[in-house]
Amino acid sequence: MYKKLFIPGPVNVADDVLERLSTPMIGHRTKEASDLQRSIAKKMQKLMYTENTIMLSTSSGSGLMEGAVRSCTRKRAAVFSVGAFGDRWYKMAEANGVPADKFSSEWGKPTTPEMVDEVLSTGKYDLITITHNETSTGIMNPVEGIAEVVKKYPDVVFCLDTVSSMGGTKIEVDKLGVDICITSTQKCLGLPPGLAICSISEKALNAAKEVPNRGYYFDLLNLYNYIQKKDHQYPSTPSLPHMFALDYQLDKILEEGIENRFNRHKEMAEYVRAWANKHFKMFAEEKYASNTLTTVKNTKGISVSDLNKELGKRGFMISNGYGDLKEKTFRIAHMADTTLEEIKELLAIIEEILAL
Repeated sequence: MYKKLFIPGPVNVADDVLERLSTPMIGHRTKEASDLQRSIAKKMQKLMYTENTIMLSTSSGSGLMEGAVRSCTRKRAAVFSVGAFGDRWYKMAEANGVPADKFSSEWGKPTTPEMVDEVLSTGKYDLITITHNETSTGIMNPVEGIAEVVKKYPDVVFCLDTVSSMGGTKIEVDKLGVDICITSTQKCLGLPPGLAICSISEKALNAAKEVPNRGYYFDLLNLYNYIQKKDHQYPSTPSLPHMFALDYQLDKILEEGIENRFNRHKEMAEYVRAWANKHFKMFAEEKYASNTLTTVKNTKGISVSDLNKELGKRGFMISNGYGDLKEKTFRIAHMADTTLEEIKELLAIIEEILAL
């Protein structure tokens, strides 16, 4: 049975977008492929508020996260974690032999500008990774304040994971001074999983030139050089179906209006937060709550698994807590093309099931 997904990715994909995935194939070394990839890059620059080069990767966002920490760490990486995906970035550094230290916040708490300043002031680090939006805890880090701190350290490459927030909230990449901003298709962009996207700055590229062993598939410098030399083509065969769909979906996003899209996400988030506080309690501190998903503390001790089974019978699906937070929390995503009306319908059904 088809279910309406209110999970933090993959998301519901509109029928007309799905149809674009079945566009007849073209040669990936043709002018048409270059035109398609150039078109995507220009539209993504608008959405990301950047003049930096856009690069596409047939992978999940994790691929470009690994590529960033491996390609651009010359000396040592400072990995800041507010949950499972910050932890993953640290594991990637370790697995690739990249010297790194992890600085964790208590789950439900943010990475603060003060924490970043204290770490970078040591002079030990030349790359920093920040999770903008953490889907395990529902935290959205105060990236504007963090960015102001990072600007004090001009040699540090600033990497930002916006996998679950880009396209759902305003992230002004150039204004923030982000060197590598990473996202992927299956969350706020409203597409199936399988394609990752990043912007990359000259500073990050120059840092990569000093790193001898950057890997192969996720060597960001090699990707950049190839698309410059070959006019927006890629060294490995890309997923053209995703690219056809992404190009089309970006047109729809721009037609909706970027600010309108952000406001829709914020309106949904505020509604879910109010509902969570009325019936349960939010897990994240409200000041740092995500605009794209809400993690709810299970204060009533309900069986989240049983709730989801009942929702499934009615054609809906939410997420249980992540990892150690399973059954202690549940998560409701409000991202991509989801509407406030759909959120209201979901919450009304949850109330009915739980007799709230």
